[in-house]
Amino acid sequence: MTEAQDRIVAGVELGGTKSIVLIGRGRDILVSERLPTTTPAITLAALAQRLAEWHEQYKPEALGIGSFGPIALDKTGMDYGHMLATPKPGWAGADVVGALADGFGDRVAIHTDVTGAALAEGQWGAARGLADHVYVTVGTGVGMGIIVNGQPVSGRMHPEAGHVRVRRVAGDDFAGACPFHGDCLEGLVAGPAIAARAGRPAQELAADDPVWAFVADALAESFAGLFLTLACGRIVIGGGVGVGQPHLLDMVRASVVEKLSGYLPFVDAAQVANRIVHAQLGDQAGPLGTLALARSVLD
Repeated sequence: MTEAQDRIVAGVELGGTKSIVLIGRGRDILVSERLPTTTPAITLAALAQRLAEWHEQYKPEALGIGSFGPIALDKTGMDYGHMLATPKPGWAGADVVGALADGFGDRVAIHTDVTGAALAEGQWGAARGLADHVYVTVGTGVGMGIIVNGQPVSGRMHPEAGHVRVRRVAGDDFAGACPFHGDCLEGLVAGPAIAARAGRPAQELAADDPVWAFVADALAESFAGLFLTLACGRIVIGGGVGVGQPHLLDMVRASVVEKLSGYLPFVDAAQVANRIVHAQLGDQAGPLGTLALARSVLD
């Protein structure tokens, strides 16, 4: 282990339905507790109480928070660490960092839960050894964590590349299911979009259902764009749809190669299986991501 990995840190994964608070060293979780995500007042107070109790016992040096969003990440802004206009009732404006930072001073890092998972996959999972990769979760929604030179990308807020519109394949006239943008990527490939398009959930569709061709094409359009824009070493796919449909990955890979038409020398038929891969950490990616975030603010 490196010196930073030897140090004990705390993490909070704040999810839409459940939250996890933990203490860890390296990728080893020393203690954790799962709590329901209800109102901000109740949930954040319960998480803060557990952190305070463990602070005396474990003396964690930093705190990493991986949260559902959208959330304000600009440290120069008055709303830093607050929830933005999230669809989760009652959470808009909630001061997440302010509620949890006690005892940690300025050694608090917050980002989306997807970006936390991206960091974890980079340190211990499917993107080990790479300085640049993108983690894409395809499930109830589509989220992306973008890692460049080992650091998560953020500007005024976190990337929302799941809401970028993609070029549609001929014959795909589905209106899309995103309540904001209709046929953005999330509106075409997330679980609710597939169910709306097919009339039944994704897990009930056969591997040769024609719906998968539309889903694979939309993902391939997005991934080809990511390779062209970021020249990233790997795209890691997670989430219920992303890893729950084994046939989908090969369809996406083949379509990406076709769309790029030989333009990128590092994404061709011989290399694409190493450039687009399944996530490896499963449901541990989120909790481990909070530990990775915490270590990012250690000296």
